[in-house]
Amino acid sequence: MTIIRSSIPEFEFSVPVVVVGAGACGLTAALAASDRGAEVIVLERDKRPWGSTSMSLGAICAVNTQSQRENGIHDSIDTFVADVMAKTEGEADEALARRIGERSGPTINWLSAKQGVPLQVDFKWTGLGHSVPRLHLPPGRTGEELLSLLLNACARAGVEIMTEAQVTAVYADDDDRVLGVRIQRPGGVVENLGCEALVLATCGYGGNHEMVARHIPEMAGARYFGHEGNRGDGILWGQALGAAVREMSAYQGLGTLAEPQQIVVPHPLMIEGGFLVNIEGRRFTHELANISGMCVPVLAQPQGIAWVVFDEARHQGCLEHSTDQRQLEEVGAIRRADSWEALERACNLPVGSLEKENADIEAVRASGASDRFGRCFDPRARPLRAPFCAIRVTGALFHTQGGLLIDENARVLRENGQPLPNLYAGGGAARSISGSRVTGYLPAVGLCMAVTLGALAGADAARLTAHSPTTG
Repeated sequence: MTIIRSSIPEFEFSVPVVVVGAGACGLTAALAASDRGAEVIVLERDKRPWGSTSMSLGAICAVNTQSQRENGIHDSIDTFVADVMAKTEGEADEALARRIGERSGPTINWLSAKQGVPLQVDFKWTGLGHSVPRLHLPPGRTGEELLSLLLNACARAGVEIMTEAQVTAVYADDDDRVLGVRIQRPGGVVENLGCEALVLATCGYGGNHEMVARHIPEMAGARYFGHEGNRGDGILWGQALGAAVREMSAYQGLGTLAEPQQIVVPHPLMIEGGFLVNIEGRRFTHELANISGMCVPVLAQPQGIAWVVFDEARHQGCLEHSTDQRQLEEVGAIRRADSWEALERACNLPVGSLEKENADIEAVRASGASDRFGRCFDPRARPLRAPFCAIRVTGALFHTQGGLLIDENARVLRENGQPLPNLYAGGGAARSISGSRVTGYLPAVGLCMAVTLGALAGADAARLTAHSPTTG
């Protein structure tokens, strides 16, 4: 990526804090900086903010929130850190996990109470690595709504968001202090914007095929279900300025992307008793052991295809809270049948295969034991009953988890641990707390890192530019 150290231009105008990227991280950073008195501008390459935030469920995991307390949920930072370390098998940076645990709750409370971004704890997603319910969603339960709420908050705060503003270069001095950015505008117009602090909120590198092949070779040929603008720009700028990176092999994958409709099949269908089979009609994995890494076992199946099997009652229950499920219905992705044999024909699966797998599940459920994959089926849950349903799915790369090394306030660090003078990173541009493998991702950690690091970066950038005292 282009770093320009000579022939620094006369900047047409300057803003103390510049944020690159108008996703959850960038907008939260802008709100935090503005909240502390700093003038801030957000630069977004697309015609309208969209990106990974809008493509997500919109869920944010957070610890010790007001919503948790109101719902009688007892959580703690120690419990969160223990969950992170268990999920990553000790690989995550424990200090960073603790910092996220400390600041995620206050960030959610601040967004909800002061910024008009209501986020309530959700009970549909339980377990899956979290010891207690700590996923928080907006009322409409979509990432698109979350982004709209953040955009509205920025509008109320007077934060300027410049769209169709692609940053093509960063200006810096010989000490790696960022002086400003070069912006490509529609019609070939080039503008130069000065700044005192730069926040990189450009997400990860899932759209950069060369980087994926280098850092995540097992997903080099996989479908990418993410924003194509996520090309690792922020990570590459940071490295060019001398920053270190960590856990570049970490990522979140999807194992339930409807094929060919490319709509994510909601996981509550399986959490509440559904299961996966391959095109031979056989179950092949514990469906809940590693939801974010389910792409790996799914892609390992014949043709990289599987079927999510559930029933009409669970479908109807999911319709109440899932936009994705409603879209799957609308586009005709759901196969239905009044018997297992009829569903097998509808899905071109071997005769008797689904009936056998379901019978095995019911036997395990009745015994209270684990099945051959280690999954326990709740004996209190209602068995699958006709009409039965199935959706054809495949695996895909959703977003990367590795990125720039940062400190407790999201300042970008060199390999020796020293911070760059005025550079910050959050969300997919910064390292996460998922360890180095796909198995280490906890549900909703992606947006947790986005808003929590965004809030930390924005607050500290405001402090650095002398617009507020040091904040914690």
